[in-house]
Amino acid sequence: MNDHRDGVHTMSKPQVGIQLYSVRDRSEKDFLATIKEIGAIGYRNVELAGYYGHSAKEVRQALDDAGLNAPSAHIGLSVGDDAIWDNLKQQIEYANELGLKRFIVPYYPLGDDPTLDAVNKMADTLEQAAKIVTAAGLQFGYHNHAFEFKPVEGKLVIDHIFDRIPSDLLFAEFDLGWVKVAGQDPAAYIKKYAGRLPVVHAKDFKEDGTDTEIGKGSVDWDSALAACEEVGVEYVIIEQERYDVNSLESAKLNFEWFKARGWI
Repeated sequence: MNDHRDGVHTMSKPQVGIQLYSVRDRSEKDFLATIKEIGAIGYRNVELAGYYGHSAKEVRQALDDAGLNAPSAHIGLSVGDDAIWDNLKQQIEYANELGLKRFIVPYYPLGDDPTLDAVNKMADTLEQAAKIVTAAGLQFGYHNHAFEFKPVEGKLVIDHIFDRIPSDLLFAEFDLGWVKVAGQDPAAYIKKYAGRLPVVHAKDFKEDGTDTEIGKGSVDWDSALAACEEVGVEYVIIEQERYDVNSLESAKLNFEWFKARGWI
């Protein structure tokens, strides 16, 4: 919401959530109980990554019972599989039954030393998927790691992809930790893709490249979060894959970090 009273223009902060991949060790044992635990911490938004054998109806009920909103999910494309498009249609049906708004591809197997042809093939595959997903009423996005920030013929892979695919078909979900690890400035990339970036991942890395809690790593969160606010990012989704404590304790620490800064 924008506030125009007295000529003052203030942006509202994005909502904070957590990518449930962060607690996958618990989800593998009891997914529905894990959803409840995340709600009990105080989170109100989650991003899904797998459903652990549960029906959309069961997951929806667990989210509702925990007071959780799930606007997006990470859903892989089975690249290289002849059944990629059949698999995609099944994933779309589940996503729509669950009531998701955004379908986000978490990874693409581009390889370490890609040619421009390989990058173009990646873009073509993503665009084909985007057309199918958006035709079904969902928004389609892509989540980066570090490899998309390598140059191919003088231009970063990520820029090739977003230049080739129209913005109405593909949005960015920048993982700000990986942007930093890749040698780029998260705040600058947020601003570069303003208007095309409804969701970001908050992930932090120590200097040795291992995950850590938000605020304990190398990302400049003051500038990154200010940029998120400035460009109208809707959701900041916490993701952590390795822990000094345990996954649930890390989820609590990350929640408290944002709460202490007035974001929750």
